[in-house]
Amino acid sequence: MEVNIDSYKNELLEELNKILSYWIKNTVDISNSGFYGKVDNENRSFPQAPKGLVLNSRILWSFSAAYNFSKDEEYFLLAQRAFQYIEKYFFDKEFGGVFWSVDHKGNMLNGRKQIYGLAFCIYGLNEFYKISGDENALHHAIGLFQAIEKHSYDKEQKGYYEAFTRDWQTPEDFRLSEKDDNAKKTMNTHLHIVEAYANLYEVWKDDFLKKQIENLLEVFSQHIIKGDGHLHLFFDEYWKPRSTLISYGHDIEAAWLLQQCAEKINSENWISEMKNVAVRITNAAAEGLDNDGGLWYEYDPSTNYHIKEKHWWPQAEAMIGFMNAFELTHANKFLRQSYNSWKFIKTHIKDNYNGEWFWGINEDASIMKDQDKAGFWKCPYHNSRACLEVIRRLEEL
Repeated sequence: MEVNIDSYKNELLEELNKILSYWIKNTVDISNSGFYGKVDNENRSFPQAPKGLVLNSRILWSFSAAYNFSKDEEYFLLAQRAFQYIEKYFFDKEFGGVFWSVDHKGNMLNGRKQIYGLAFCIYGLNEFYKISGDENALHHAIGLFQAIEKHSYDKEQKGYYEAFTRDWQTPEDFRLSEKDDNAKKTMNTHLHIVEAYANLYEVWKDDFLKKQIENLLEVFSQHIIKGDGHLHLFFDEYWKPRSTLISYGHDIEAAWLLQQCAEKINSENWISEMKNVAVRITNAAAEGLDNDGGLWYEYDPSTNYHIKEKHWWPQAEAMIGFMNAFELTHANKFLRQSYNSWKFIKTHIKDNYNGEWFWGINEDASIMKDQDKAGFWKCPYHNSRACLEVIRRLEEL
């Protein structure tokens, strides 16, 4: 199969507009400001649903990045709306940092300081600063960076502790979600800290920030990336792995994202290393591909247990990861797989009736019911970013 570059690019341009149009039409909370905390598969909104930091930060990033790409004024207004909501309701004026969630009226619901959430807030704030020049956005992003460094950085073993109570004490439960291991350090949080820090470095060329990005890349190189190309997911504070689980989606996301972070700090040594690593991780992630082009969710080799679901976000990351590997190697198999990931999304993940993407499909290709179109974890970030990244890369071919 030969990939028609122009057709691929044009389809993604159309899809980007459809994704963002869905969020404009279905998620804006007129009554309480900001955005609904939940919209279900049938596009029914839940005005009293809690509003999560990750959802709002990812909305901020998505519309900021889309405006930076297209200069569509409506995207700017949505990004501004997200920024104003986060600034007004999520920042903890007593203890610093940002709340994990608020209720539908904007009152603090869960005040814990989940470092993953702080990182995503930095990521969104940086992107908004790029399009707005709003110094408050940059000031807030730098403040969150400083809070993470003050409270979370492990000066002895490097890396970052996972979570804290509202007043920055050590919690009993570090978990990001119920399905996670109760680990003090995780791959997932480190991946999104380095993503956020590298994005911040684009607008704030601070030497200490650059040093911490390099430390994060070193952590990935020494502790997180396994010899077979997969990623360790959960650790104790001394970087001893606590799980044998493989997350194919995080594999393929890290494959391109770590390279991009190295490129943003313009470190020749780290760029070279992460380019080599990118292809190795991509090949490891490809072990999770099914015959239909979709990427399975998780696999535990110690028990031979597969979670045979295909969620929306690993497919989006696969589009970028395989495209990145094609750019590095010029091997057409990677370009074909990037397009096959998009074909799989068109066939199984896109909701052509109600809009946006389904959460995923089961092993028998049935739609995963009782999941959100918009929610605490279902956001426009993975799919809009996939469109933006692949469009940019196709334009450079």
